[in-house]
Amino acid sequence: MSEEAKVVATREYRISLRKAYWAARTRRAKRAIGIIKEFAARHMKTDVKKVKIDPAVNVFVWSRSRERPPRYIDVVVEKREDGTVLVKLKQ
Repeated sequence: MSEEAKVVATREYRISLRKAYWAARTRRAKRAIGIIKEFAARHMKTDVKKVKIDPAVNVFVWSRSRERPPRYIDVVVEKREDGTVLVKLKQ
């Protein structure tokens, strides 16, 4: 196994998932994950393909089924020196 890349920057955000409710009823949770990835990529200045979502974030978004994701989510975003970004749930 390779070593973990060193963390360059860490920031806390509250992301509004309100636009997820503009999607079709059965696609809202998936759209919410997309919103989180786009937000993290924009604020950490990287490509969307390099953004990784922690499983705890995914479970939180999907916890109320795909039709009713939460309106807001508090996250910690870490940028690593290899350019990848990890989005974790704020404790």
